[in-house]
Amino acid sequence: MTEAIRILIVDDHLIVREGLRLILETEDGFELVGEASDGAQAVDLAAELHPDVILMDLRMPRMDGLTAIEILQRQHPQIAIVILTTFKEDDLMRRGLKAGARGYLLKDTDRKTLFNTIRAAARGETLLQPEILEQLLSPPKFSAQPQQSIADTADLTDRELEVLTAVAGGARSKEIAYALGITERTVKAHLSNIYRKLGVDSRAAAVSEAMQRGILGV
Repeated sequence: MTEAIRILIVDDHLIVREGLRLILETEDGFELVGEASDGAQAVDLAAELHPDVILMDLRMPRMDGLTAIEILQRQHPQIAIVILTTFKEDDLMRRGLKAGARGYLLKDTDRKTLFNTIRAAARGETLLQPEILEQLLSPPKFSAQPQQSIADTADLTDRELEVLTAVAGGARSKEIAYALGITERTVKAHLSNIYRKLGVDSRAAAVSEAMQRGILGV
């Protein structure tokens, strides 16, 4: 029997924390180990409770979610963080995913998507809702910088671009390996090279960074 996924909820609204607690308690395989009302408390509890996954709100007093994610990624990189927020903003999505979050959910998401995203994060994978992925893949509506006609490809090879494109489409390593006729180990090697070249450390961050550089497009 596999161990339950240990979860820490971080949100400044009590009613949201209580609602998530009730939802998580209805599903086998999850264990709610703690609740925090701001980012600073989340950082403290993470060191004390060692959760597998943190559900993180972004806009909170004292310390916001983005700051907390950056600190947690430095101090506890093994903890998977899933952003759970009311706000569907391009900049927040990209910054959160680039900071190291493994998922971005809106608070009106359904239970099945919530459960699947938590499980994927606990496995070290990234699972994004189609509407979130579509928004990430859409070009920014406004830009202070002129658009470059040639994308900064970060010297990615053709195969690395194929892997990155598949990742952006939500494919898992096994699915990518099958589609490209290579092994999962080779896929993971390509992903490591992609992370290094883009200066990131997760699939979600790689997709976000690639979109900002114009490597991936609609």
